[in-house]
Amino acid sequence: MAIMKQKPVIKYLTDFLDYLEIEKGLSDNTQKNYTRFLNKFFKWLSDNKFDGIKPLDISPALVWKYRVFLSRHMDPRSKKPLKKSTQNYYLIALRSLLEYFAEKDIKSLPNSKIKLARDRGDKEVKFLKLEQIERLLLAPDIKNKIGLRDRVILETLFSTGLRVAELVSLNLDQIKIHNTTKELEVAIVGKGEKIRTVYFSERTIEWLKKYLEKRTDVDPALFINYKPGSGENDQSRRLTTKSIEDIVKKYVKIAGLPIMATPHTLRHSYATDLLSEGVDLRLVQEFLGHRNISTTQIYTHVTNKQLKDVHKKFHSGKKLKN
Repeated sequence: MAIMKQKPVIKYLTDFLDYLEIEKGLSDNTQKNYTRFLNKFFKWLSDNKFDGIKPLDISPALVWKYRVFLSRHMDPRSKKPLKKSTQNYYLIALRSLLEYFAEKDIKSLPNSKIKLARDRGDKEVKFLKLEQIERLLLAPDIKNKIGLRDRVILETLFSTGLRVAELVSLNLDQIKIHNTTKELEVAIVGKGEKIRTVYFSERTIEWLKKYLEKRTDVDPALFINYKPGSGENDQSRRLTTKSIEDIVKKYVKIAGLPIMATPHTLRHSYATDLLSEGVDLRLVQEFLGHRNISTTQIYTHVTNKQLKDVHKKFHSGKKLKN
């Protein structure tokens, strides 16, 4: 069977982006990131006189040279070599391009041949302890509608582990509760257009009831802006991701917490709390909406610490004779 005539690798970029949008369902921002990461590879090919290289010509030796380049490349901002995690972004983009070639029967190097850089440093995950969470939740003044809304936002972030973009996209018609409701689960479309179910705790449901009782407007958004002028010209008063970040920052300061927590810190805290209670890592992966278990493994600091403490407490060897 004749091999399909191949174009230079760079000529496949547009088709690859269409593939990401149509078959992978990735957002415009994600496509822009892939373009940026692949342009690094294309520029490296050009600088090394490999402009006309075709998919069939991509070899382990070529990939190795590119990896060496990335490891020695200086970050223009920090003036330091690229972090391992940053190097991996470029390698993952290249690996995805090879996956596209395989999907379209364009003969090239298998994407499994792209090995990621090993980061030997532990990725630090910042999270709040339960007593700090409690101080944060108690910080808003619930006597006014803004404080009540903010309390519900904080409760929801910790109860569900939602990303900020997922939180701001929630609508009133998704929150189906009445006076006797004790359970609430909501289907959301998360990162990468992945659908998952999030669960609200009983205490969060109670706060939602109080908040919704005070809502007299018809805006479809669950969390809205109460500032004067918002919602004029029939525009939605939906809070933005920046607004949520500012709200969390405000109450972190009021609560006097020692770290500058963000909405994502509450997501970390949510995952940490589940793991500390013995929830299996793969279930936590589902709760968080992670596509790969490797992303969830950043939280194993919790289970690792527990293992150490259990070993120290119960395996001291005191019953053994000298």
